[in-house]
Amino acid sequence: MNNRVRETYNQLANDYEHNVDTKSLFNTEYERPAMMHLLPTDLKNKKVLDAGCAAGWYTEQLVNLGATVIATDISPKMVEATKRRVGENAEILCLDLEDTLPFEDKSFDLIVSSLVLHYVKDWNKSFNEFRRILKPNGTLLFSVHHPFMDIKLSVNGDYFSNELIIDQWRREGKLIEVPFYRRPLHMIINDTLEHFSIEKLIEPQPTRDFKILEPEKYEKLMKNPHFMIVKAVKYA
Repeated sequence: MNNRVRETYNQLANDYEHNVDTKSLFNTEYERPAMMHLLPTDLKNKKVLDAGCAAGWYTEQLVNLGATVIATDISPKMVEATKRRVGENAEILCLDLEDTLPFEDKSFDLIVSSLVLHYVKDWNKSFNEFRRILKPNGTLLFSVHHPFMDIKLSVNGDYFSNELIIDQWRREGKLIEVPFYRRPLHMIINDTLEHFSIEKLIEPQPTRDFKILEPEKYEKLMKNPHFMIVKAVKYA
């Protein structure tokens, strides 16, 4: 599975680098504004991990907020794109979030993971590692697919299962298979609570600009959420 995800995002890297940040309203006017609203406006003297950085949009924002940033991605081409974006302003590593992370215990103040964890089948290893490297009272902020969206793509029709889904995205004239894991809401919440305390759960709504640019999609999102955001804290 990890190799499939790596290859998929190698294929998507060019699109993410040159199109997603400006043309994908689901990113620019839906997920990202809601995530950024939950971040401090000043991250000076804070060490932050961008876990699954893609082409580096969040990496750049975190740097601009004053943080010392380490960004990671499973895709070598995404890592290259992030390096082009931020240069020497952050440390960029190619690694798998299901492996042991090469960081010291209690070394990060904040972990941000945007639309990444649904590519991981078992969250326990990743969350154990996140908890290990976070400082006491450190924060994990992550977004994932909303179960209400994913169940529409289910093959087995069993809402309560952790199911591998093969979605198809059309990008740059090509149809690309995108594998991910669908999981029920209780699994998302309980897996998080095994390792952290949940401070907020957000079902974001699209911005006014989304409504102006894509009114039909806006109305659908106002009734059927696509993403959800969890802000969790590691208490000592």
